[in-house]
Amino acid sequence: MTDLQTDLQTPTTTADGRPLPAGFRLRPYRDESDVAAGVAITNADMAADGVPNRETVDDFLAFVRHPNDAFDPQRDVVLAEVDGRMVGYSDKNWVDTRDGLREYRLGAAVLPEWRNHGIGTVLLEQNERRARDQAAAHASGLPTVFGSWSSDRQHARVALLQKHGYEAVRWFFEMTRPLSEPIPDVPLPDGIEVRPVTRETVRPVWNADIEAFQDHWGGFDSSDEQLARWLSRPSFDPTLWVVAYDGEQVAGGVINAIETEENEALGTNRGWLHSVFTRRPWRKRGLARALIARSLVLLREQGLDQGILGVDADNPTGALGLYEKIGFTVAERSTAWRKPFEG
Repeated sequence: MTDLQTDLQTPTTTADGRPLPAGFRLRPYRDESDVAAGVAITNADMAADGVPNRETVDDFLAFVRHPNDAFDPQRDVVLAEVDGRMVGYSDKNWVDTRDGLREYRLGAAVLPEWRNHGIGTVLLEQNERRARDQAAAHASGLPTVFGSWSSDRQHARVALLQKHGYEAVRWFFEMTRPLSEPIPDVPLPDGIEVRPVTRETVRPVWNADIEAFQDHWGGFDSSDEQLARWLSRPSFDPTLWVVAYDGEQVAGGVINAIETEENEALGTNRGWLHSVFTRRPWRKRGLARALIARSLVLLREQGLDQGILGVDADNPTGALGLYEKIGFTVAERSTAWRKPFEG
């Protein structure tokens, strides 16, 4: 057990004096036997607010089995119990952002029937305290902030973050497109061709994707452990990817996936365009539009009826407008939050 978990203490009240339920306690993550209950809490929390996304046990296992300096479940996951039953889940990780910050990203979920008992509040307060302790032992030389995330449907979470001093700093959309509508036939730029990707040739695509997003807002864990998590996900299937090459160089691509368990849980039949990227030398030539069109055809051929993707509302490359022109419309909105790091 790491130092940041051995000092975990269960408060009897929230910071503003509200009493916590009888039988309440915080405890650290033990092992993979905690994963299923943690995922169930997260999904119940989203379902209660009508958030149309779901986590899976296998996806979370892929994450916790590859710990690194930025996220280690033994250090970074705290669970809430009442009379021995797990009722809340929280985690944290850090990333060095492209606007020059070290951001400690905090997440939490509480079973709907245990909301309004101070559990979400104390999980956030504990996350902040432990992040401060971690930062004090892990100086980066960068200004440090707390970060978090919410769907615009999560009104209670939004209120909690605002109460604790978080401010909205960026907005994101999920966009969908029916695959039954005509898909344009968009030619590739001269000299560009689409080639298959295999597990053995994934690394250059991974590197190109990371490079393409270097001038975008936020930050991303580009470590070998993060790559291993990606390769371990059940939905990892490079036969669904549409990747363009200029000679031996990856020029751009669309990382597509079918999240089967999520579709089953939500009653949907959609395919994700998880990452749409074009490296800087190949931008402004219509490459992204051509790759998206090919991706939509490919997903339709898999028997799916909807494409879905996420986009930064202020994306500097004009992605939002591109997606709208090819038939995507905004279906969901979410917010990135930050709070000055003090103490």
